[in-house]
Amino acid sequence: MTLYYTLVFLLLVAEMALFMLLIIPLPFTIRRRMFTFISENKFVAKLQYGLKITFIFILILFIDSVNRVYRVQVELAAASENAGNSGGAAIMGHERLEVQARKFYSQRNMYLCGFTLFLSLILNRTYIMILEVLRLEEKVKQYEGTDKNARQAEKLAVAGEPGEIARLRRALEKKDQDLDNLKKQAAGLNREYDALTEKYAQTQQDGVPKKDK
Repeated sequence: MTLYYTLVFLLLVAEMALFMLLIIPLPFTIRRRMFTFISENKFVAKLQYGLKITFIFILILFIDSVNRVYRVQVELAAASENAGNSGGAAIMGHERLEVQARKFYSQRNMYLCGFTLFLSLILNRTYIMILEVLRLEEKVKQYEGTDKNARQAEKLAVAGEPGEIARLRRALEKKDQDLDNLKKQAAGLNREYDALTEKYAQTQQDGVPKKDK
């Protein structure tokens, strides 16, 4: 197994472990803290962006492996037909084993990439469904008056994709910084305008006595 397919296999194992972590029964408070942490953590947001690029490469590998399986299948059928026409059974036996081995490796890579992509979609959908269930449970607790942690409830209410809150906070900080820069520029323009106004008024005052003389 080549290096990139080994990495795909490790990613598949990590997805399986994450899926088990999502579906394992946990207390409501622990699960709520876990989901709010996933939504707020900046590292998770960066990791999610990297995984999106990684899944694009895995999709390319999946398409390539499907193409290889098809080509090996065509080659195997052509070799079998040639062996039947020429009667070279002894020679084709070794070649057939080689083609069968290539077919096996191609099919393994295809299944590996396909399952990795499919499980990534399942993980995303499972995360959204569990998040919706937690929000409904939070609303029920609020209606019953049994929810004492209002801060965590607010965080859970605005939670979305992994790292979404962190991205929104960065965007808000950037807008605040831009607003501060605009305020500083406006203050500088006001000071320059006041200085020019004072200079103009001073020149006007200096010009009045000269006209009287």
